Amino acid sequence: MQKKVVILGGGESGTGAAILAKSKGFDVFLSDRGQLNQKYIDILNRENIPFEQGAHSEETILDSVLVIKSPGIPDTVPLVVALKEKGIPVISEIEFASSFTDAQLIAITGSNGKTTTTLLTYHLLKNAGLNVGLAGNIGDSFAWQVAEKHFDYYVLEISSFQLDNIIDFHPNIAVLLNITPDHLDRYAYNFQNYIDSKFNIIQNQTENDHFIFFEDSEVIMSELSKRNVDSKKVRISLTNEPENGAYLKGNKLVSNVGTNAFEQPFDELPIKGPHNAINAMAAIAVAQLVGLNAQQISEGLKSFTNAPHRLEQVQVIDEVTYINDSKATNVDSVFYALGSFDQPVVLIAGGVDKGNDYSQIESLVRNKVKALIVLSKDIEKLVSYFSGIVPQIYTTQDVQDAVNKAQEWSVPGDVVLLSPACASFDLFKNYEDRGEKFKAAVRNLTSQN
Repeated sequence: MQKKVVILGGGESGTGAAILAKSKGFDVFLSDRGQLNQKYIDILNRENIPFEQGAHSEETILDSVLVIKSPGIPDTVPLVVALKEKGIPVISEIEFASSFTDAQLIAITGSNGKTTTTLLTYHLLKNAGLNVGLAGNIGDSFAWQVAEKHFDYYVLEISSFQLDNIIDFHPNIAVLLNITPDHLDRYAYNFQNYIDSKFNIIQNQTENDHFIFFEDSEVIMSELSKRNVDSKKVRISLTNEPENGAYLKGNKLVSNVGTNAFEQPFDELPIKGPHNAINAMAAIAVAQLVGLNAQQISEGLKSFTNAPHRLEQVQVIDEVTYINDSKATNVDSVFYALGSFDQPVVLIAGGVDKGNDYSQIESLVRNKVKALIVLSKDIEKLVSYFSGIVPQIYTTQDVQDAVNKAQEWSVPGDVVLLSPACASFDLFKNYEDRGEKFKAAVRNLTSQN
């Protein structure tokens, strides 16, 4: 008799998990409380995988031997609680998929920078000719690729939500870029719970594995002092020169990981700012660990194109540079964004506040931001905090109005920076929608001149 596996959530990861489960001989049922995208309905029908949408049939779900849960579903929802009380394992797609592949797994997490680092790492390996897949919190489903393709390596962007539901997931190389308060509503507003989730990435590592981490992070170093880590530690730093690791020396990225030393002028890379130096060092360290030589790494770094909405230059109009950093949905991201520019900044910020502490960026804002435009329904917290710190503050709920005001307040040599520090859901569908609308508004300026 086939073992019954239930998939909760029918997006990319859920549909991929269903396809993999069926290919491995399980009796599969997919359930989504919302409405499925037509793309996934067509795929499930084509694969003859039974599913439901609009509700969960609890009796059917509780009759399973294993549940694979979408990372978007909290562990606290009653159905998940009932599954755990009944002793039915509830795991993530990455946990399930990793048990069916013998590929080398490179897992990258952090509150900020993980998408850029994942894409850059993938690009370095692929550009060097390695047989590598890209998955996790980005690209195509990890499980789907395991079911239908064969790669020697996977570069995986891993969120804390995915790490919450692992048991045996075992990356050969784990990367932890940073940990700053984020998603605390999912962690009972307890920062330690979130820290513990991030550190799950190394829970199954052995002395044969590598753990790359940013040693300038007080949170990471404090947590490491409490833990026994079996894997080989590889440090990256902006301020120190670790013996086995990577660091920024003047304008040069230097990495002494593995057997070959590597140096590269940072200003030759298409990505800018101190946070991207950290991301680049992590990717370089991974590349060295899997055996790439200096020429392969250098070529890959120079030819990389980052994902949109991450310090993306939109246009230069009347010698004012317009930057789309809509992905900056927390204060830490804005800290790094502001640190990337020496010019005066007109900052566009605001959205759904996630319990932000703006003291982290107060000094940078005081020294660099000449004007603040709050693009949000909820303006009180930002306006209250930065009144008296920023000379000019303007509030609006219209992105074109925000960009028009930024143009009015800027002079040649300035930077207009959309770096919101907040989620986007008050005025936009998501951060991508916010970024695209910002870019369209900037292009409208060109047509007005």
